[in-house]
Amino acid sequence: MTALTDGINRGARWLPTWTLYLLLAVPAPWYLYQGLTGGLGVEPIKALEHALGEFALQLAIAGLAVTPLRRWAGVNLRKFRRAIGIMTFTYVFLHLLVWLVLDVQILGQIWADILKRPYITVGMAGFVLMLPLVMTSNNWSVRRLGPRWRKLHRLTYPAVLLGGVHYLMLVKGFQIEPLAYLGVICLLLALRVRLTARPRLA
Repeated sequence: MTALTDGINRGARWLPTWTLYLLLAVPAPWYLYQGLTGGLGVEPIKALEHALGEFALQLAIAGLAVTPLRRWAGVNLRKFRRAIGIMTFTYVFLHLLVWLVLDVQILGQIWADILKRPYITVGMAGFVLMLPLVMTSNNWSVRRLGPRWRKLHRLTYPAVLLGGVHYLMLVKGFQIEPLAYLGVICLLLALRVRLTARPRLA
């Protein structure tokens, strides 16, 4: 184990989980402040919606990376995985809320957009997959469901993949950034598939 890895693991053991919740909560009010003060450009609602969604995708990727980092780099961040997952859902929900309340606003139009715009359909499918994950992200559910809990939380993989596809379909024209996100997601999923074949996978 390298000195850097050892230092990261020592820091992770020392850092309370609640501090990560606080740290990850900071961008939301900052984005809102930027929107209210003109810092998000001429279309602040769209920019706010995009910023929240992109940060959610970054957190989802971070959550996917926890197990490969432990297996291949020796970096153990397992204690933060639940916090990352819950905050991922939080930002996805805020992203959806901005779209519902500030962008579309009309209930009939919301349903029409979900049905007629493929990128919204894909995004909503990912959101629906996340609902049982966040509802069972607690110790009681882990005890209650037993081995089924791990199987249920494999929904994380298609949910994150749908998030990456949603972002790719959302942007106009050829852009490297959404392709890079989707590429990283596919790489992490490929590593995860390889790891699932190993015994005693965490």
